[in-house]
Amino acid sequence: MSINNDSIKNNFDVFRTEALSMLPDCTLKEVSDLVLEETKKNLKSRSCYVAFIDPENGDSVGISFSHLTKSCQMYEEMGEARFKVLKDGTYGGLLGYSLDTGKSIYVHDINSHPAAHGIPPGHDPVDQFLSVPVLYNEDILGQIVAGNPEEDYTQKSVEIAEKIADIYAVILKELLYNEK
Repeated sequence: MSINNDSIKNNFDVFRTEALSMLPDCTLKEVSDLVLEETKKNLKSRSCYVAFIDPENGDSVGISFSHLTKSCQMYEEMGEARFKVLKDGTYGGLLGYSLDTGKSIYVHDINSHPAAHGIPPGHDPVDQFLSVPVLYNEDILGQIVAGNPEEDYTQKSVEIAEKIADIYAVILKELLYNEK
């Protein structure tokens, strides 16, 4: 990525301040939308998906996402795209990889990754894929996924997404786990 380190640090300081200042009066949707826009901007990605793990049942719940299928409008109207945790406690597939492993990943050829099992019918093509778990200590609270970048994803892209995820983790912890 062609952004210098001082610029990145300043951007994240501004983002952290803006995101945390929204607490406690924001909705999860409002802050997730901010995370989506920050991710797209910093990774120069055309698509993004921001999810949290439902503390009641473990489902992965996409609350902010780019519209890549005809179903996305339906999900938008419902307020979420829910992916149920499987009976074995995993989510499966490339989308679930960072949730299943707790590890970040970027892939230039998504069909070559062993966890990939194809794109749903009607889904826009995804030429590259990046996913990071949203971790608070050791706990996975959510996920940020990006795709279709202007420039190839690199390890630096992962580091940038992980910085955004660290900020989102604090917000998820506050909004989902520190209920009054």
